[in-house]
Amino acid sequence: MSDTHSERVLRHLRALQEDLCRAFEAQDATGRFLKDGWQRDESEAGLAGHGMTAVLEDGAVFERAGVALSDVQGAKMPPAATARNPHLAGRSFRAMGLSVVTHPRNPNVPSSHLNVRFFNAGDIWWFGGGFDLTPYLAFEQDVILWHQAAAACCRPFSVKLYAVARSSCDQYFFLPHRGEARGVGGLFYDDLNAETAEIGMPWEQCFAFMQSVAGHYQQAYLAIVRRRCDGPYGQRERAYQLYRRGRYVEFNLVLDRGTLFGLQSGGRTDAILMSMPPSVHWSYRSPDAELDARLLPYLTTLRGRDWLELSGA
Repeated sequence: MSDTHSERVLRHLRALQEDLCRAFEAQDATGRFLKDGWQRDESEAGLAGHGMTAVLEDGAVFERAGVALSDVQGAKMPPAATARNPHLAGRSFRAMGLSVVTHPRNPNVPSSHLNVRFFNAGDIWWFGGGFDLTPYLAFEQDVILWHQAAAACCRPFSVKLYAVARSSCDQYFFLPHRGEARGVGGLFYDDLNAETAEIGMPWEQCFAFMQSVAGHYQQAYLAIVRRRCDGPYGQRERAYQLYRRGRYVEFNLVLDRGTLFGLQSGGRTDAILMSMPPSVHWSYRSPDAELDARLLPYLTTLRGRDWLELSGA
């Protein structure tokens, strides 16, 4: 894989970061992103790289929003990257990606996550990423819109892609110790290249799909934010939001492969953990059984529901 391919992806990720920061700032109206550029020398544990971490905190809409770009090269793949591909152990690599997490202030507005990434290990390359939605006060209309966007994102590339990536998302963003999903799903794909079973695509198509994922995420999520950000709420809903955010923290610290990769590759800890919600309330029991009854079915019994059928898509 030539350096030209990697540089094309990097240019796209830089432009995407700027676009998302502008869009979130426009939606928030008062909050602004603090942009923290970083550079790493090759002498540091055999790794070299650079990036830009952009974080908006304490805004009118977003209590925290992070848009982090990284481009890292190393002499040896971290364990989190070779666990599924042991044949790559010991290879040099280059990994670049953009990770986006939002934690809105209003409990009516869900948290969201987007990740798009590209790995290159000599003659082997692959793309990964996806997006998912984590509501606190569930609205079926939003879940349907989200999956409509996910399906539309996949449709130009393969008739199988949405079903495969949606199923992978349901499997990945799941807390087995809780028996519930982190949210209402979306898309998740990994190791995507020309050889991937069922949905393999050549490089240009994989790159175009990366762009489609980011574009549909931005359009769908901001539509939901605009729909919900002025919704009424009180201390009851806020307390429940803070309690449910604990599940988000559990997943990211215990199960998330991206967090593990970043820490194992010696990444910047503050940037890696920007995905954490700024305020969380840990309690032994749920503070609200009635709100549980409204939300939990979306995270348990309704996980496999055909949201497109409900929408008529």
